[in-house]
Amino acid sequence: MACVSIAFHFPLSTFHLLHAQDIHFSFLDLDPLLFNPAYSGFFDGQGRFGAVYRNQWASVTIPFQTISVSGELSLMRSKRNKNGLSAGLWVSADRAGDLDYGSTSASAILSYFQAVGNGDNLVSVAAEFGVGQVGFDPQNIVLPDGTEPFTREKALYPTLGAGIAWFCQQTESLYTKVGFSIRNINEPDISYLGMSDTRLSRKWNLYARGEWRWLPQWGFQPVIGFQHQKSFSELVYGADVKWYLNERANNYFALSAGLLGRHGDALSVNLAVDWRAWTFAFSYDANLSTLAEASHTLGAFEIGVIYRIGKKDNTKRALPCPII
Repeated sequence: MACVSIAFHFPLSTFHLLHAQDIHFSFLDLDPLLFNPAYSGFFDGQGRFGAVYRNQWASVTIPFQTISVSGELSLMRSKRNKNGLSAGLWVSADRAGDLDYGSTSASAILSYFQAVGNGDNLVSVAAEFGVGQVGFDPQNIVLPDGTEPFTREKALYPTLGAGIAWFCQQTESLYTKVGFSIRNINEPDISYLGMSDTRLSRKWNLYARGEWRWLPQWGFQPVIGFQHQKSFSELVYGADVKWYLNERANNYFALSAGLLGRHGDALSVNLAVDWRAWTFAFSYDANLSTLAEASHTLGAFEIGVIYRIGKKDNTKRALPCPII
């Protein structure tokens, strides 16, 4: 199976962008658990493992560096995949600036999916429990009066999340999937001054992806993603074009190329290669924000990899189902 994907994302309206809340990646599908825990189990085979690395703002300051690693395993599936249970784990970390300020998070996920109606609709729900830590290196800090009391340089906190996702195979040439999730339900305390007035805000995520096969080897995939946290929002949208060269698991081959726009922030070029059970991806952002002059339009690059265990053949259907 092979694909060439081209994604286009362009600004819609005025939003404040997520600069200092939670991490994000341009490749929305390389780390699906980061966007919605209910996407655990949306893979063909017995397991899926992936990693993504992002380097941003290197031309302006000490770069923001972000890495995410995830793994999922199918715990149980009924005959004909009418329902099933899966478990997932993802770990992320980012660092930036002279103070080496950063965060580290790890979450365990349990998800369940159920076929609805004639089996062309699948609904998945998931619960997530995690721990996180934010911190900085105080050696380079400069305070106005030198007396500001920092009770700790790191803050450790628990976090809860939940998600729901829906997949529909309308026809052999058309499918849709939509997901909604909420992170940091408990709004944990992350204060460095021993006060409980600094909390990690709830984060709301909405994601939708579809595919239309207008030719046996070609598919068009529109996508939209929206995230909101406190007074910050992020919007991306566009489409992929996929070229399927070989859809047999033992010789699967796919190519991807595209453009991704993040509202008022960046326009990125995306490239990917699917080979057998592997996916290799690269993305480069051109900065379009108010920092474009300082950064010379240089934004970020991402590299990512996915490996699937027990990937199945998909020659009997026009579209790859995310579960079967």
